[in-house]
Amino acid sequence: MIASCLCYLLLPAARLFRALSDAFFTCRKNALLAKSSSPQVEGNFAMAPRGPDQEECEGLLQQWREEGSNQVLSTASEGPLADKGLAQSSLALLMDNSGEQDAASEEKWSSRQLSDLREAENLDEPFPEMLGEEPLPEVEGPMWAAVPMQTAPQYADCAVLPMSALAAEQWEEDPAVVAWSIAPERMPQEEAPLWPFEGLGQLQPPPMEIPYHEILWREWEDFSTTQPDAQGLEAGDGPQFQFTLMSYNILAQDLMQQSSELYLHCHPDILNWNYRFSNLMQEFQHWDPDILCLQEVQEDHYWEQLEPSLRMMGFTCFYKRRTGCKTDGCAICYKPTRFRLLCASPVEYFRPGLELLNRDNVGLVLLLQPLVPEGLGQVSVAPLCVANTHVLYNPRRGDVKLAQMAILLAEVDKVARLSDGSHCPIILCGDLNSVPDSPLYNFIRDGELQYHGMPAWKVSGQEDFSHQLYQRKLQAPLWPSSLGITDCCQYVTSCHPKRSERRKYGRDFLLRFRFCNIACQRPVGLVLMEGVTDTKPERPAGWAESVLEEDASELEPHFPRTTGAIQHCLHLTSVYTHFLPQHGRPEVTTMPLGLGTTVDYIFFSAESYENGNRTDQRLYGDGTLKLLGRLSLLSEEILWAANGLPNPFCSSDHLCLLASFGMDVTAS
Repeated sequence: MIASCLCYLLLPAARLFRALSDAFFTCRKNALLAKSSSPQVEGNFAMAPRGPDQEECEGLLQQWREEGSNQVLSTASEGPLADKGLAQSSLALLMDNSGEQDAASEEKWSSRQLSDLREAENLDEPFPEMLGEEPLPEVEGPMWAAVPMQTAPQYADCAVLPMSALAAEQWEEDPAVVAWSIAPERMPQEEAPLWPFEGLGQLQPPPMEIPYHEILWREWEDFSTTQPDAQGLEAGDGPQFQFTLMSYNILAQDLMQQSSELYLHCHPDILNWNYRFSNLMQEFQHWDPDILCLQEVQEDHYWEQLEPSLRMMGFTCFYKRRTGCKTDGCAICYKPTRFRLLCASPVEYFRPGLELLNRDNVGLVLLLQPLVPEGLGQVSVAPLCVANTHVLYNPRRGDVKLAQMAILLAEVDKVARLSDGSHCPIILCGDLNSVPDSPLYNFIRDGELQYHGMPAWKVSGQEDFSHQLYQRKLQAPLWPSSLGITDCCQYVTSCHPKRSERRKYGRDFLLRFRFCNIACQRPVGLVLMEGVTDTKPERPAGWAESVLEEDASELEPHFPRTTGAIQHCLHLTSVYTHFLPQHGRPEVTTMPLGLGTTVDYIFFSAESYENGNRTDQRLYGDGTLKLLGRLSLLSEEILWAANGLPNPFCSSDHLCLLASFGMDVTAS
């Protein structure tokens, strides 16, 4: 009798425990059902939880007897779910559905349990810890959840951020990260409830009407008032022609589909070209550069969409497709209201018969004349040479990268060379597939490289292959003389001009062919005729037999080759420092396989000078071309928080580079 009474008294506690357990797991299943789009998952979780059968009730009672009534009662009374309303609601549901349940009651049970659990979303302890159960594994794929930011007034709201890279509780309160995240409009609580379960985010992309630059926040660094020139004057004191230039690898759709394994972290919708094209045009319109240098521009997309759209934005575009069967290339676009085209030179790196130059990469070089307003009077601005390229990616073939860069520098030298032998201002940009402080980078910046015996993989610094037994090493000379480029990265004709056409085929030159050595020899079998073929021509006075040989050597001048070294005289330096000193992190322009690195650059002409110590690096000061500002880059941690590249806001696997320049205006 006593045992039966005790069971009767303890049965409500057991039922309450069972109701709470069913309520939690029902909510977990509903969360997975709402998140997953798989038919298999829908089929597994479509059924509402059934009531406990007799065997389960007996097992639950036996478990209670083993653990002791005090532990169960204390857990039920002291736990975070001992809310009076929740307990009464769950107990009432349990008693109302003590028999067989129909479909309507099952739906009512699930909805009411879910609403009750949502009321407890601010509890300190998670549900799995209270029930002693392991949390369910997270569903793979990008997950988005509202992450609270700092409590400062300007960052009081939340920003929609991915949870796959950084957990909400481990979010780093970095000023750069906080400044990067700009909150969208506040949503009503009933329309966008907070998700109470850790690790279960809602697959809800951020609203697309939020501008790109308000999500991945990049600051504009202004140098116009902080960098004095050599005379101590501020850069903006005198009249200047100011313009902005953007360099951007926009990720060709064909190349992305050929290497789809690199973009498994992306939702398929954001990889669609129409979606990406809309985002790219939004970036172009927002930053509004005067010169736009693009890499990985797919040919059909260029002619059908990019070129017409950019033309409507006021650009004049030039495009060079890669050689062979490649479908992408490089483009340079400029605004004809700011510049006038002087010449355009496409550059092909492929050379038939040369194993060193058997790749299809290309470049493009434009010479532009800045247009000054008429109100300034008789003034002039020096021409501007803009070069854009995409160098070979292969990390093992640094010798190919150096040869391609030598061809581009030779073309830039030819286009930018003035009549007095100096060069007009130069901007060289693009995807060089080399990291900062690599030998290729230092060659462009310092103007000299000792390459003899260097491992080919070391040139770009992308990967370390020092552990491999066989390593290709650079031999001198790096390229053959038949390429027509000297070790100073200049065309042979620029260093040793040939004789003019008028002088080569002039009267004095042709008169030398009146007599030749063969004319003084009697042909074999010639019939001897007296007075006709019996005389021998006399050699004219002063006729030297070596005249023709000397002329032949002058037509093909010989140029000396340096032993294992190349150089150039363009005096280039980088717009970016490749480091974020205020945050202690390196700058990142791309994230292949989730690893942040820098391979995109904007180099520009600057006057170089030594600081007196040969061990220090060369320093640069502003010359005719002055750096006025730049768009800051991001760190790897921030891009990780945005689920890498591409993401819903940045539709390329590279970040764009943007810089502002000034050119002195002189009286003509």
